[in-house]
Amino acid sequence: QVHLVESGGGLVQAGTSLRLSCAASGRDFSNYAMGWFRQAPGKEREFVAAISRSGGSTRYADSVKGRFTISRDNAKNTVYLQMNSLKPEDTAVYYCAAGWGAYTGVLGPTEKEYGYWGQGTQVTVSS
Repeated sequence: QVHLVESGGGLVQAGTSLRLSCAASGRDFSNYAMGWFRQAPGKEREFVAAISRSGGSTRYADSVKGRFTISRDNAKNTVYLQMNSLKPEDTAVYYCAAGWGAYTGVLGPTEKEYGYWGQGTQVTVSS
């Protein structure tokens, strides 16, 4: 059982950076593999990145590989998404998600692998 709240979104210019944060409630944050998804207007929600419980393994969508970095600080119950070299096509609502628990590896891109979701934070990248 975990409650997630994203923050850090905003309006930025192409080529700049943002860091999103996802704060989790509860005492068992380290038991959850985590991920980031995003949804642009008129499009389905898509996978962005994922990280294992310990932070030792990560996975990225091809569209963000080399530009985005997912990380976590279990002492702070927080997962981050560092977004560099932002492009207009990165514009979307970004959602933090937690897995169902127990799994020790990195989760995949399927939404059903995640049991808990934040409310989302808007990222808008202008050209």
